[in-house]
Amino acid sequence: MENNLSTWESFATGAKQFLNDVVFQYVPKLIVACIVLFVGWKLINLLDKVMKRAYDRHKIDPSLQQFLHSVIDIILKVLLVVTAMSIMGIEMTSFIALLGAAGVAIGMGLQGTLQNFAGGVIILILKPFRVGDYIEQGSYAGYVESIQIFNTTLRTYD
Repeated sequence: MENNLSTWESFATGAKQFLNDVVFQYVPKLIVACIVLFVGWKLINLLDKVMKRAYDRHKIDPSLQQFLHSVIDIILKVLLVVTAMSIMGIEMTSFIALLGAAGVAIGMGLQGTLQNFAGGVIILILKPFRVGDYIEQGSYAGYVESIQIFNTTLRTYD
């Protein structure tokens, strides 16, 4: 009988220690992180609406609008998740180093594609030509039909 009582006491002590260590220490952090995620998500959505109105007001090219919108949205959401994880007590230095290493590896693997991507962004931002303009580049000549991030479509005489 005494053995059962000491087993029960050790179980109660272990449960009390578990509640003290886990529930009272990590649950408030988890609640705060969830609140930060919820409020941050709402703020990002609000910022998206404000950005769309600013794009329309300043008459920014629709292709550039989509590009800027997606890049800013992804960056803000990644920062929000990293912030929430940091609030929960997860060490972020190794995670951020991993993201940096992955970015370098992806950049090296997609080097040629990223050059085309950068060229497309420069064309969209600087606008050396617009849809409907006649351009000549090397052996190609024609009217610009569309300008996108990775390619520009020409309507040639052929």
